[in-house]
Amino acid sequence: MPATNLPSLSKFEVSPEECVKHQGFYLAPSVLTPSECAELVAYLGPTSGPGRRALLKDDHVASLARSEKLLALVSPHLQGKHAPRPVRAIYFNKSPDSNWLVAWHQDLTICVQKKVDVAGFGPWSVKDEVPHVQPPIALLENMITIRLHLDDTDETNGALKVTPGSHTADRLSPDAIQNWRQNTPEHLCTAHAGDALLMRPLLLHASGRSTSDRQRRVLHIEYAGYDLPAGMQWAEG
Repeated sequence: MPATNLPSLSKFEVSPEECVKHQGFYLAPSVLTPSECAELVAYLGPTSGPGRRALLKDDHVASLARSEKLLALVSPHLQGKHAPRPVRAIYFNKSPDSNWLVAWHQDLTICVQKKVDVAGFGPWSVKDEVPHVQPPIALLENMITIRLHLDDTDETNGALKVTPGSHTADRLSPDAIQNWRQNTPEHLCTAHAGDALLMRPLLLHASGRSTSDRQRRVLHIEYAGYDLPAGMQWAEG
């Protein structure tokens, strides 16, 4: 889909619902206060690798993820009779000591407690001893991620890049990803500490290596608006 066929960001900057619907993402300003950011950074502490996972098993992180403030952000973007629930949390700290790039991709898997054969779910994989599976597209479309920025972020310290509108295109093959990249300008998601980026899992996104001595700390929380089929349970939520 050419970028000219997409509504402009500015048109929807006062409407998060329309922005997420058409572009696949929205930056909510000042969701956390400076003191809340500092407290969260101090609580989470340093990381020794690309990320710390399974953080919904931590009571403090789980309480934040289920807070009225964050649920109010995600609720308008999730459909159905089930209340939004956080299902995965990861803490990323891109720094001079732990620096990496992420190629263009979609977030296609969910984490569950054990493998259960259910029609429409697959393929399966295991990461960090946790079963991962690709659910049906309709379920991925009823999920949203909040990325809580704990530092100012721009192109020099690895801010996220996205391809607006790509969340509407189902699962994308490598060739389809390349086609989107060639025909749709990317958007750099610069943010201030305390801002929250809401994004659909199917949105194409990437990030480059940091070229700065500044850290880029992000608490990534995924929410679902549905329950899993009988016998299948979330690994965290």
